[in-house]
Amino acid sequence: MYLKTLNLRQFRNYQDQKVEFNAAKTILVGNNAQGKSNLLEAVELLATLRSHRMTRDRDLVQEGEAIAQINATLERQTGVSDLTLTLRRNGRRSVALNGESIRRQMDFLGVLNAVQFSSLDLELVRGGPEGRRNWLDTLLIQLEPVYAHILQQYNHVLRQRNAFLKKTQDSAPSNQDSELAVWDAQLATTGTRVIRRRDRAIQRLAPIASACHASISGSTEVLQIKYVPNIPLEDNHPEEVQQAFLAKIQQRAIAEMHQGTTLVGPHRDEVELTINQTPARQYGSQGQQRTLVLALKLAELQLIEEVVKEPPLLLLDDVLAELDLSRQNQLLDAIQDRFQTLITTTHLGSFDSQWLKSSQILFVKAGEIIPQV
Repeated sequence: MYLKTLNLRQFRNYQDQKVEFNAAKTILVGNNAQGKSNLLEAVELLATLRSHRMTRDRDLVQEGEAIAQINATLERQTGVSDLTLTLRRNGRRSVALNGESIRRQMDFLGVLNAVQFSSLDLELVRGGPEGRRNWLDTLLIQLEPVYAHILQQYNHVLRQRNAFLKKTQDSAPSNQDSELAVWDAQLATTGTRVIRRRDRAIQRLAPIASACHASISGSTEVLQIKYVPNIPLEDNHPEEVQQAFLAKIQQRAIAEMHQGTTLVGPHRDEVELTINQTPARQYGSQGQQRTLVLALKLAELQLIEEVVKEPPLLLLDDVLAELDLSRQNQLLDAIQDRFQTLITTTHLGSFDSQWLKSSQILFVKAGEIIPQV
């Protein structure tokens, strides 16, 4: 999988910028707030239709413009693809593949695969469960693009059910019970699909991440990753999960009525990260937390490669500065020329001469990209 060109129009701080990639590794050098991360964000949007910066489309469109466009040419074993994502300040985004407009956006997913690793990812360990759910969902969208549709369906039902609970919060129970039962059934059906896929993904990722972690930490620490759904999960059969889901809704019915919100379902799931059986967020140094995140990212690369049968792109956003020398070397050794890698940095001092020789170096200044002469 090789990204040949990227063209950004009126996107973030880029007016009209085309980049041609001519090496397995591209290093983007520049001061902060010049647009390095914006370029990586554009690639991430093409891969997942999501931005880890969690921004609304209107914030991605240049000030004073109505639309922004990201266009890329991608080479894969199956041939060359041309991808276009159009973002609108007021209106829905649209996607096109090889010049043909695509009605269902999930059909656009899976053409380009990428793993993003930024300094923000350290929040995966330190932050709340929502960040870990988002991380897992973004990975799943790449492993099975249909998951984007499944998650969307669940979130739609969740919003509708919450609105119903809010509306009936202070009213006496009456014929509303039958309407709530309809939302319960839909929530359990759509939620079960989310839970089963999340469970399956963690089952596959956990052993790979543990092996990566053992290698980085010199086998001194044991990493365990456990999916802890909000619904008790004895086994992964749809009927069993659905029954458990409905039973838990019954248990929490009074609390839900009282609070006017849905308390049961995958929107309250957790992914537990433990090192030597201690929760990672409470454990040890920042260095150990960084090792954990690095192991997760290397595991994502490996799992996506196993599933899609091609190495994904790797986007490293200002992450080398966050890692000490030995972890930097672990990361750079793991990459070699196996993954096309785009790296942002404020200076070239983190790279050895071998790396600099084999990399394309681009300077980024105020939304303009200048190749190294």
